[in-house]
Amino acid sequence: MLIVFIRTLILYSLIVIVLRLLGKRQIGQLQPSELVVALVIADLAAVPMSEVGIPLINGIVPIITLFIMEELLSYISMKSEKARGLICGKPSILVERGTIIESELRRIRYNINDLLEQLRLKNFSSIEDVNYAILETSGQLSVVPKEDKAPVTLKDMNLKAKAQYLPVTIIIDGRIISDNLYKIGLSNNWLAAELKKNKIKSSKDVFLAYLNPERKFVYQLRENPSKK
Repeated sequence: MLIVFIRTLILYSLIVIVLRLLGKRQIGQLQPSELVVALVIADLAAVPMSEVGIPLINGIVPIITLFIMEELLSYISMKSEKARGLICGKPSILVERGTIIESELRRIRYNINDLLEQLRLKNFSSIEDVNYAILETSGQLSVVPKEDKAPVTLKDMNLKAKAQYLPVTIIIDGRIISDNLYKIGLSNNWLAAELKKNKIKSSKDVFLAYLNPERKFVYQLRENPSKK
């Protein structure tokens, strides 16, 4: 039993490392070759985990080999456009200026009901509102709306946008996140002054505090409703 536990731990750690090195993309965003590698790796690891009689190296070597091959294919795809087309495929235009390209749907065996469903998920209930719909190599559908259906931007309204920043967490459950303060050029003295300005006696009284995208101090006290 101990041997099975150790073998499982080793293979699990190896799989996590390999998948981590392959990237952070979700299953729906994987290229066909990447999906195949992920499935085969899982299958290769399952047998040595349960079968003690099979040498552990018989599972480790194929997994590392697949990882090396996938990295090699990724490098080739990055350097050669032709190779990328062969390995990953090419995007397909399914809708062009409000017209469904029937021949392309047949070529890639894409159901029209699936196309309409994907358009609805993108908030396009009518084909007439679509300028282009492109099926990417990952299987995701990209939609370019017609000019009169595109969302209005601040630039269209001749308005100047204010600078936006990522929200930065400062206090979690009474604990000050000093690293985050340091990264944005603030200090514990600044935080102490901010707490005093909001009549908060101690950071221990704060359940959550952060700087919002406008760099305003926002906090919630323990067992109290949100305040600013």
